[in-house]
This record gives sequence, structure tokens and C-alpha cells, in this order.
Amino acid sequence: MQRLLKFLHTMGAVGFMGSLACLLVLENLAPPPSSLASYALILGAMGMIAKWVLFPSFVLTLVPGLLALAVTPAFHNAGWAWIKAASGILVFAGGLHALGPIQEEARLSAEAIAGRFDPARLEGVSQGTAATMWFLLAIATANVVLGIWRQRIVR
Repeated sequence: MQRLLKFLHTMGAVGFMGSLACLLVLENLAPPPSSLASYALILGAMGMIAKWVLFPSFVLTLVPGLLALAVTPAFHNAGWAWIKAASGILVFAGGLHALGPIQEEARLSAEAIAGRFDPARLEGVSQGTAATMWFLLAIATANVVLGIWRQRIVR
């Protein structure tokens, strides 16, 4: 059971970090909203990556990680495990902060293409979104480091 949880947790982390990297690349490629067709295409791709890769990967990382924490007695007093669990809250909040607006902007740009939304009202992907994604990637990397080296951090 513990090996299965570790495998699922690791696979989720791979998908989460990979999807964040993809989102950062696409965010840098996104044209301004005035190039509506290209903008809608890039934002649509970003929205799909967030919906079908990032969010499921996050759940696949979080749930087995918390289950492993609960069922493994050695983790109950391991400071590194509790730090990883606490950072999961940061990642969850940051994910909602960054990816909700991406999906909303993708939806609005698709509506603008269909003629149901004024393209002049599109805001564009903000630099704050990219900063949040970089922050999430840094937290995820720190979690990988903690998981591999398991420093003797006390509670």
C-alpha cells in the first residue's frame, strides 16, 4: 500500500510540475488580446492543460500524500512530512489564484471568437499569474527535495 501511495504521489508531482512548465511556456508565447484568434488558441490550450492535466495531477499528488501521512506511523513525527503537507495548502491556494483566471480568460476569448463577448474587454494573461506559477513551481521543487533527502527536521 505504501509503495502504491508513493508511486501515485510521485506521478502526480511529475504531472503537476510538467503542466506548470507548459503553462509558463504558453504564457510567454501568448500574443496580446488584440490578436484574437491566436490569443484564444493559446488561452484555450492553457485552459485545457489546467483542467485536464494540472488539476488532476494536483489531486493525484495531494490525496496519496495525505493518505501516506495518515497510514505511515514513521511519518507522524517526521517534520519534513508535515512541512510537505503544509506546503500543499500553499500550492492549493496558489493554484486557485493563478489558474482560475486563466480558465476564465480562455472562456471569454472563446466567447469573443463566437461573437458573444466584446474582444476589447479581454484583459490578457497577467504577469501576476506567471509569478504565481513560478512560485508554485518553486514550492513543488522544494517538496521534491524534501521527499528525496528527508532532512531530519523536527516538529
